Amino acid sequence: MARKAGGGMTVAEAGRMGGRLVSEKYGPEFYEKIGKKGGSSTANKYGPEFFGRIGKKGGRAVTAKYGAGHFERIGRKGGQKVADLIERAKTLELAEEKQPTEATPAE
Repeated sequence: MARKAGGGMTVAEAGRMGGRLVSEKYGPEFYEKIGKKGGSSTANKYGPEFFGRIGKKGGRAVTAKYGAGHFERIGRKGGQKVADLIERAKTLELAEEKQPTEATPAE
């Protein structure tokens, strides 16, 4: 990144630093709270249909950029990830069932 004359930081660097400090001070819940507030405000201002319109617009842009099969590919990838996680959970459950439980010592 290019430094500004005089040794100051760039706008991007300042933004990154500020974001990191806010995250450390207030935690991730803060971002969730302001995100919900912004979403509610946008819905009140433009109506709930607005999100549908911008979603379709974004979908068309992604299709133009990555091709018609993009959503099919990422959907298949996501489905495979879910299947793998389910299989992993089943394996862990079976392993836990096979472990002997600790008996309480006799007095």
